[in-house]
Amino acid sequence: MRVLIAEDEPYLAQAIQGGLRLEAIAADIAGDGDTALELLSINAYDIAVLDRDIPGPSGDEIARRIVASGSGLPILMLTAADRIDDKASGFELGADDYLTKPFELRELVLRLRALGRRCPHSRPPVREIAGLRLDPFRREVYRDGRYVALTRKQFAVLEVLIAAEGGVVSAEDLLKRAWDERADPFTNAVRITVSALRKRLGEPWIIATVAGAGYRIGAGADAGGGESGGG
Repeated sequence: MRVLIAEDEPYLAQAIQGGLRLEAIAADIAGDGDTALELLSINAYDIAVLDRDIPGPSGDEIARRIVASGSGLPILMLTAADRIDDKASGFELGADDYLTKPFELRELVLRLRALGRRCPHSRPPVREIAGLRLDPFRREVYRDGRYVALTRKQFAVLEVLIAAEGGVVSAEDLLKRAWDERADPFTNAVRITVSALRKRLGEPWIIATVAGAGYRIGAGADAGGGESGGG
């Protein structure tokens, strides 16, 4: 999952970003409305988390533009405005959820996961394919009933691959969905992570490399491209 955090308090924004990273959720930070709109125009996000009072175009204005775009991007308002009238106006703008400050990071994570489930293009919370079972809430993965311990980044990559339901996912798309905007587009992190993930899942290989295209999950897949466990 990749989310946009529009929040003008740097320490809070960085704390949220770090906390979400521990939950295998990639987050980009925008300290003002103009930056938020720019990031929304160039990146694909699963959820937008908006402080209502950021500088420039406000969180309210950004919410209006998201709704007007027809993208269906879920919106979570994150703000100190906690009166019932404030909440009502936020929902009237098109917010899907509303969380007031101060808040517990765990609650934010739970709300993000819940919004992700309700997204029109989301999959069931527990996903299964080719003997793999992934539970995003417990952050557990099983292969043929055997528990597989994964790092946070390996889990995030596997979640994207499973969501594709056997379709090919390019390295570029994996970088966009499982890393944040600070990731170097020329990095070999995707290849290294997929290689390590493939080994963690064990033989027979279940993640195939499709030469010139990307990666896919499927029963009986081999490493592809002449690789042996590589990405």
